[in-house]
Amino acid sequence: MSQSAKSAKKHSFVSELRRNYVAYLLVLPAALYTFVFGYLTMPYMVIAFQRFSFRTGIFNSPWVGLDNFKFFFASPRAWQITWTTIKLNFLFIVVGTICALVLAILFNELRSRLFSKVTQSTILFPHFLSWVVVSYIVYSIFSTDFGIANRLMALFELDGINWYASPEYWTAILVGANVWKDIGISLVIYLAAITGIDGSYYEAGRIDGASRWQLIRHITLPLLMPTVSILSLLALGKIMYGSFDMIYAIVKDNGLLYPTTDVIDTYVFRSLRNIGNPAQAMAIGLYQAVVGFILVFGSNLLVRKINPDNALF
Repeated sequence: MSQSAKSAKKHSFVSELRRNYVAYLLVLPAALYTFVFGYLTMPYMVIAFQRFSFRTGIFNSPWVGLDNFKFFFASPRAWQITWTTIKLNFLFIVVGTICALVLAILFNELRSRLFSKVTQSTILFPHFLSWVVVSYIVYSIFSTDFGIANRLMALFELDGINWYASPEYWTAILVGANVWKDIGISLVIYLAAITGIDGSYYEAGRIDGASRWQLIRHITLPLLMPTVSILSLLALGKIMYGSFDMIYAIVKDNGLLYPTTDVIDTYVFRSLRNIGNPAQAMAIGLYQAVVGFILVFGSNLLVRKINPDNALF
């Protein structure tokens, strides 16, 4: 690259900073957080292959190969826990996406702007609640003695259920709690995507005599698919991470519910609370990251073959 080209490139970069400095200042905290906790910590992945000691550090700790991975994979419950993690996160993605899409389309069809804004704010509010707060809401609904669910069942002369001793119900309960809490932020994203659709498409459809359902089916949904695809691909990257804050806040250490609620993160937390070995925790974290990367890369490759416009990269 010539000197003049370098100078022009530097000048354009400085001009860009001056012109949009407010936007860059807003991005700066997130960029610093990602750099510090996402990149500066990457060298510490080496401890997954060491018998790590805080006293000796990463440079003097002895190598043990894959021994730290045996901590998890030698467990008789390893594959059940992995399956539970994938199943729950898959349901979170699918059910959450469908519900958010349906709500976004319904809100877009509303004619009362006041009702739409109030309802959107109400749906978005749970996103800002702590999972600890949500756990108390869940307990107030499913408490055996005083829960709303059992009281409603009593009105219809049905026997109450000991919810916190019945693991078969908790897949649906956790999916419902996750959707209720996080659907608001997905709704905002999909509504923004709908707002960005060129209105001339709808005008042309109305001229051709299309009904509102046909406009949704042939215009809104197809043009929303790139957004759905990107958000789903990003969510797949975390499908091996078990939403520790949600599971542990709601289920806690209730061993009766482990068959359907115990995920990798909670299992490792309980184990390391007793063992206290950070190298084993890093080994499991590396396993989760590698599988997540493979899923994102493979899914994106599949999407790119089917429809390149919907691919993430």
